[in-house]
Amino acid sequence: MSAAALAAPALDRWAKSGAHGDGWASFSYHERQFDLPAIKLLPGEFYVTGKAMALTTVLGSCVSACIRDRELGIGGMNHFMLPDSENGGSSARYGSYAMEILVNELLKLGASRRMLEAKVFGGGAVLKSLSESNVGARNVSFVLDYLKAERIPIVSQDLGDICPRKIGYLPQSGRAMVKRLTVLAVKSDLADESAYRSRLVQAPAAGSIELF
Repeated sequence: MSAAALAAPALDRWAKSGAHGDGWASFSYHERQFDLPAIKLLPGEFYVTGKAMALTTVLGSCVSACIRDRELGIGGMNHFMLPDSENGGSSARYGSYAMEILVNELLKLGASRRMLEAKVFGGGAVLKSLSESNVGARNVSFVLDYLKAERIPIVSQDLGDICPRKIGYLPQSGRAMVKRLTVLAVKSDLADESAYRSRLVQAPAAGSIELF
């Protein structure tokens, strides 16, 4: 049996999102393309696992970091956006929390910080209401700066541009697939992202963080 199989956890860790009510906002399904069980992440969620499975999401202006221990095959994905702050900039504390909780949960499952690698996606100028305020570009700058500061190497990226993306990530192997889509094809997903941003804008600057 491989070291990765021996290290695989009995349980996954995933996000219970207050933004989508009291139940589990992410949902599981069978991804036929990979012939694997899969989890689709919605805005404001994360998932980490050591099992053979796929993590998927659809990104507009949001970004996803896919981070894994390249030796043990323990990996995960998040899906987040920086909200606007009162002074017209962006509040990086939400992005920092989204990244830190992903890394910390990976470490809890046995990943080694020195073995982590990242693939990052998203940050497109997709919807006019978001592109005018450079939301996607700010998300891209943040995730790149964060990973550089944490010394987590980025081995692959597909960022910016003007199109939404569907992301598929296989944490055990580190394989990531990107499909560029039309806005019309992912209209409901982008509506979720817009609603997510509205909640972030309305969230108080102090107190508990409500992303997850």
